[in-house]
Amino acid sequence: MTREKTTEREGRLPGIPPAQVLDVDVLIGRYPDRPGPPGDPASVRAVLDEHGIGGGLVCSLRGALFDVDAGDAETLALGLPGMHAVSTVDIRDGLRAERTLDRLAEHGRRVIRLFCEEQHIEPDFPALWRVARLAAEHDFLVLLGGDVRRMWRPFAGIGACVVFLDTHFYHLGDFLLLARDEPGFHTSTRLLNSPDGLELVAAEVGAERLLLGTRSPLYEPAVPLLRLSASGLDDAQRSLVAGANLRRLLEGRT
Repeated sequence: MTREKTTEREGRLPGIPPAQVLDVDVLIGRYPDRPGPPGDPASVRAVLDEHGIGGGLVCSLRGALFDVDAGDAETLALGLPGMHAVSTVDIRDGLRAERTLDRLAEHGRRVIRLFCEEQHIEPDFPALWRVARLAAEHDFLVLLGGDVRRMWRPFAGIGACVVFLDTHFYHLGDFLLLARDEPGFHTSTRLLNSPDGLELVAAEVGAERLLLGTRSPLYEPAVPLLRLSASGLDDAQRSLVAGANLRRLLEGRT
């Protein structure tokens, strides 16, 4: 099936207006060592519009890969309709990350994205533990990349609110075991493309723990959108996953 046909027939969520569809995982920019589509704001907004995604959370790769302050400024200046700017920290410099979190909290910006893989952060690094505790103390919503089986530990038992962006359906059982004891643990739907992944999360811990994620424009948004639209979730559950859960998590944090 061509990309055009996929977009036309499967690239949107039927019955849910685009304004109500929110994506937890949108990036601006490109990885310098990887081929990929254009990551400029206009191109990203066009991809989201094409797939009926009205808004969500967006973060600049510049902050993760090169310069935190420049990336944060770039994200804030985007002005993409419906998109909430998300900051990051450089966990390689724990003291600076600590100061950045304090500053963001003072300004009422309590959503943060952590790029542990890009910054080569291991789950036992003291800086990550400190960032996790500060985020919990300030009631941040944390968007966390990496293998859920490894990266969960610093965020457990502290009341953290976390969205694991890279939960793979191969590892879904491990996420669910964790989520039973951690009410603040949520997962993106991006890699939950098995025949029953979304349904299993809904049955075990509730559809409230699922958030639509596509990692546009680096990945094809039609795949998680199609999986959600074809799932066995009822209409109310699909609406939660498509955007209502993220709106709830953002209340008072942006």
